[in-house]
Amino acid sequence: MPWYYIVIGILGLAVLMIVHESGHLIAARAFGMRVIKFSIGFGPALFRWQPRGSETVYQVALIPFLAYVQIAGMNPLEEVDPDDKSSYANASLIGRITAIFAGPLANYLFASVFFFAAFMIIGQQVWTHKIEVMPNTPAQAAKLRDGDKVIAIDGMPIENFEQMREVIIKSPNKPLAIEIERDGKRSTISVKPEPKSERGGGQIGVKPVMDMVPRAPGAALKASIIEPANVVKQLVVGLARIVTLKDKAQFTGPVGIVREVGKAAERSWGEYLYLLGLLSAYLGGFNLVPFPALDGGRLLFLGYEAVTRRRPNARVEAHVHAVGLLMLLALIAVVSVWDIKGN
Repeated sequence: MPWYYIVIGILGLAVLMIVHESGHLIAARAFGMRVIKFSIGFGPALFRWQPRGSETVYQVALIPFLAYVQIAGMNPLEEVDPDDKSSYANASLIGRITAIFAGPLANYLFASVFFFAAFMIIGQQVWTHKIEVMPNTPAQAAKLRDGDKVIAIDGMPIENFEQMREVIIKSPNKPLAIEIERDGKRSTISVKPEPKSERGGGQIGVKPVMDMVPRAPGAALKASIIEPANVVKQLVVGLARIVTLKDKAQFTGPVGIVREVGKAAERSWGEYLYLLGLLSAYLGGFNLVPFPALDGGRLLFLGYEAVTRRRPNARVEAHVHAVGLLMLLALIAVVSVWDIKGN
């Protein structure tokens, strides 16, 4: 892959980070909070710019992983003047919750922009109801063939491949009556999904056959609004299956993501924009996971304050977020090394 597609991939991820942090910045300012710094990346600044009359310094830092907005008074251990109305610490609970929630929300909403542009360029990727059968699988053993069109399972009409996947996952070792259409004729084939793991769901070994369908502006707009919700739903389902040990966690770091975004750009601008839409919606949803240092972790502490009517211990909160950040950076570093070695 030519080097300039790697650059395009990096720029794509930078846009997602800028969108996210812009959400925090806009919401913080809307509630009168003072934003000290808007940084893309960590470490020493490579580039700085402070608009005339603005209190905010915008910078690009050396380590291009993650990004952050520094709001005055946001560090729980920071000394705060109780009369400073521009401090995050002195803002209303609603204001602080909004400032934190606005980052993920910005990613979620902006995903629709990417999806709309992608749908207008290349149309929308849809399942043709046809399948590709993998070798040495229950599907092949049951005589399913490439190009078979799935109509229903156990009498239930199948509208999309995700619906079919969910039915199969919930049915390990349970014979399923799959109604198909082949060469214009319908028939029913019994397939018994095999367990994916000791505690996992079922699988039969098929992949969807996708097609691109042109979209009118109205249809593209409607689809672009629905698509982020589908991404977040799949994220929640996937995380639930990992937590319940039904699936193994699979990680891709910034290096791997940049590589995939670059490959998408090499194939077409439409695929590039569609993948950015997926990543933007995913980033919005993932950041709400209640893990320390993520926005969801901060919202957890704000939720505690809302319920108890008292603020959490500042030292405990600061240490929890610090440990969470170190864990995230360590995970990013390890996964990035794997991505580089696997290249």
